[in-house]
Amino acid sequence: MKSVKNNLPLVVIFGRANVGKSTLFNRLTEKNQALVSDIAGTTRDSNLNEVSWRGKKFALVDTGGIMKLPREILAKEKLGSIEDKVQHQARQYLTRADLILFLVDVKTGLLPMDRQMALFVKKSLKETKKIILVANKVDNFRQAPESAEFNKLSLGEPFPISAATGAGTGDLLDLIVKKVKPSAGAKNLLPENSTRVCIIGKPNVGKSSLLNSILGYERVIVSPEPHTTREPQDTEIIYEEKPIILVDTAGISKKGTKTKGLEKHGIMKSLKALEKSDIALLVIDINEDITHQDAKLVEEIVERKASLIIIANKWDLIAKKDPKKFTNYIYGSFPFATWAPIHFTSALTGSKANKILDLILEIDAGRKIILGDSQLNKFLLKIVKIHLPARGKGARHPHIYEFKQIENNPPKFQLRIGAKDDLHFSYVRFIANRLREKFGFLGTPISIEVDKGRKTHGQHRE
Repeated sequence: MKSVKNNLPLVVIFGRANVGKSTLFNRLTEKNQALVSDIAGTTRDSNLNEVSWRGKKFALVDTGGIMKLPREILAKEKLGSIEDKVQHQARQYLTRADLILFLVDVKTGLLPMDRQMALFVKKSLKETKKIILVANKVDNFRQAPESAEFNKLSLGEPFPISAATGAGTGDLLDLIVKKVKPSAGAKNLLPENSTRVCIIGKPNVGKSSLLNSILGYERVIVSPEPHTTREPQDTEIIYEEKPIILVDTAGISKKGTKTKGLEKHGIMKSLKALEKSDIALLVIDINEDITHQDAKLVEEIVERKASLIIIANKWDLIAKKDPKKFTNYIYGSFPFATWAPIHFTSALTGSKANKILDLILEIDAGRKIILGDSQLNKFLLKIVKIHLPARGKGARHPHIYEFKQIENNPPKFQLRIGAKDDLHFSYVRFIANRLREKFGFLGTPISIEVDKGRKTHGQHRE
């Protein structure tokens, strides 16, 4: 596995907590990706996305707010707390940056933390040409002179903008592309044909740990504290020459959906990320009982027509490992998703985590299968001989005149019967199960709509 290769310059938004970094990120990327609030430390994982401006492109990173003083920043800390990990991740991006947007807040004015962080950046980079000092929250031209005090930071003339209203951000983008000289032919960070995989589950079941285990490095922050991940995080990779976007999401709990503030907003973003995904990895803690909330998440996934892999995490904590017993238990809890494969793994130890990407590719291929009319005609003839179409209402068996595929990714089929016939729902399920056996739609929901229409010559099937 390797990261997606691209020749995009890296631009990093940097500054103390609560100066508007996430708002600026959302404004420049024209996406509502970063979670925004007036609570310091809202951004934990660094957001990453692509910006296109005047035919040129660059990668933009929104770092977590650094809240510690320079003495602690410069020390080689033991990455214990979430805040330590946030700041360690932010500093990694700083060392790789082609350009840094040092963001300050005109409304609060020049604070000691701004001075200290400016000193830190200058010591780290030793080249202030890589820095644009951006004075945020200049909502009208009368406030522009207020940014003059930030000249004391010796980082050049402050560039006034309002991330909230967009004022000045076009001019800022002009300056960015002038300084970094992006290549017009740079490869997109998010290929259009990428398979989107959403990692979803209740809080603290090991979603972020699983992502890190799959990737082999710490892309997202992991902590035993529930709701550490507050916003969906996209990680683009190439595996077996196939582009995959892995999306880590905030934990979803029944309690969380009823609360106000960051937790609820994070959950809403998780469900929105699921809506856009092709495949969902439902992570459950196999060491704990499966709950109604887990079953509800499966319903959410199936309702959105996403393919599903059930990840039974923390397998290392099970003393008596009996996969058959636990498989029966899981399917007994999710009887409407017995078509979904179950993968027993340990995100902590990395056991069997590398097999998940192979499963993703297999399922993705199944979602895109297109079956021709002749294939389905032969298939239908065989299954009707095995089991005559079961009637719903009425005394006679219904006639199936036509069976065809009308969509793929995910697969959708149409079954046409007589106008006065009634087909029992169990027979539709029977057809779906036989389709899986024959053509291998692993982990993917199959839709079959029943259409009542007149018999067409040559299309009657016994």
